[in-house]
Amino acid sequence: MPLRAIAYASEAIPWLSADHVDGLARSAARFNFEAGVTGVLLYDGRRFLQYIEGPEDSINVVYSRILAARSHRELVELGRGRISARVMPYWSMRLLPVEPAEVRGVAHGNWDGLSRCGALQQLTAVVAPHVSGIGC
Repeated sequence: MPLRAIAYASEAIPWLSADHVDGLARSAARFNFEAGVTGVLLYDGRRFLQYIEGPEDSINVVYSRILAARSHRELVELGRGRISARVMPYWSMRLLPVEPAEVRGVAHGNWDGLSRCGALQQLTAVVAPHVSGIGC
């Protein structure tokens, strides 16, 4: 079954608490685990950048939930496409608190075709301190 991936950036609603963000990530991890989706959610206290990967049908369901979520706004899809192998196989969803410059850097990377050595390389560099064995 071919794997698909989607990356997006969005702005958290202003009154979103850290506890609520943690709860969202835990809920997403449970749902994604059942759906066979893996990924990571970067959060700088104001903006999200999320990367998800998995079977196409599952990605479509998960992304529909993301689009309907009231916890964020101004969602911009950065990239979408087929991938040959998972980049983030470690977590059904992992919330990583990061600096604003890290979210900006990854968001402004080259997401064309989801090349492992474009924006995904920047994303894996941000994630690497949290897990071994990833990279371009």
